[in-house]
Amino acid sequence: MTSAVFPLTVYVLVFITIVFAILLERETDGGKMEDVLDESVSEEDLRKFERRYHDSLAQGTVTHVIQFEYAWCLIRSKYPTDVKRGIFLLEDLSKGENESGKRDCIYYLAIGNAKIKEYSKALGYTKVLLQVEPGNRQVQTLKHTIEKRMEREGLKGMAIIGGAALALGSLIGLGVALARK
Repeated sequence: MTSAVFPLTVYVLVFITIVFAILLERETDGGKMEDVLDESVSEEDLRKFERRYHDSLAQGTVTHVIQFEYAWCLIRSKYPTDVKRGIFLLEDLSKGENESGKRDCIYYLAIGNAKIKEYSKALGYTKVLLQVEPGNRQVQTLKHTIEKRMEREGLKGMAIIGGAALALGSLIGLGVALARK
């Protein structure tokens, strides 16, 4: 049994190594779009727009521009709770905006959802935009970048599962080998 477990363990280890090599060697076709999904707003800008939004809110004078700018900053935050708050504000704005403003809200909703790994929602927003503007290269690139992220996350998940299976298989093989002695 030990002789059968050892080659299997080696094959699984080689498979995991290949998967990780593929992950590390992948180039991102998104280029600048990858930057959009990874960029984060400075703390100073976030505080400035947050203060402006809350001051307007307290006075009852929040405009679409003020809400959009604050949501835009939140979407670009490195903290998922901020991104989720930005998504909420953009969803609220998208219900009442004109077509031009609605397009910007939906575009940033796609980015925000991709940042918090809600890929199916993000792709849904890109699909809506592409139905209206099928030739929009910016949205096509964003859609492609989101799909690449989904694929990369899926491969990482498979590699983790493969590593866990390797560890479990090794422990079982070792247990069987020790039990036979």
